[in-house]
Amino acid sequence: MIRSIIWTVIFCIAAIIVQSTLIGMIPFAKVKPDLALVILVFSAYVNGTMTGQVSGFFSGLFQDFLSASPPGMNCLMRTLIGALTGIFKGAFFLDFFLMPLILCIIATFLKAFILFILHLIMGQVIPAISFTTSPFWIELGLNAFCGPLLFFLLKRFKPMLIERR
Repeated sequence: MIRSIIWTVIFCIAAIIVQSTLIGMIPFAKVKPDLALVILVFSAYVNGTMTGQVSGFFSGLFQDFLSASPPGMNCLMRTLIGALTGIFKGAFFLDFFLMPLILCIIATFLKAFILFILHLIMGQVIPAISFTTSPFWIELGLNAFCGPLLFFLLKRFKPMLIERR
């Protein structure tokens, strides 16, 4: 379990760096796919809740250090998403297209919902994501598009990311 958590966090850190540097240079409506979220969803789904929440905590902690968001916001959000995604471990067959698509859509909605709840509690400190604006739907589409592609790629790293039984 420790090895899969470490590798998941390493992959998430690499994704956070890529999405904040390389993808940030592409002018696409100022919206980027959340690649680290997709990696976290993959790891939590195949390994379970403990791996999902621990990986989500540490990858969110790293993202909190890099971003201008309030401290702990990404950490809390990714811990919850990792734990909730890990509940589905073994519940469904992980096909190559439909299940990654659905899991990434659910995770993006969870991310927006958690940010909305935090906005209600904390006020203007936490920016709210509106479900009616186009940036949310663009990010949802980008995450849904990247989901099956990243799941396919991450399956190639099975010995590192998936814990042994």
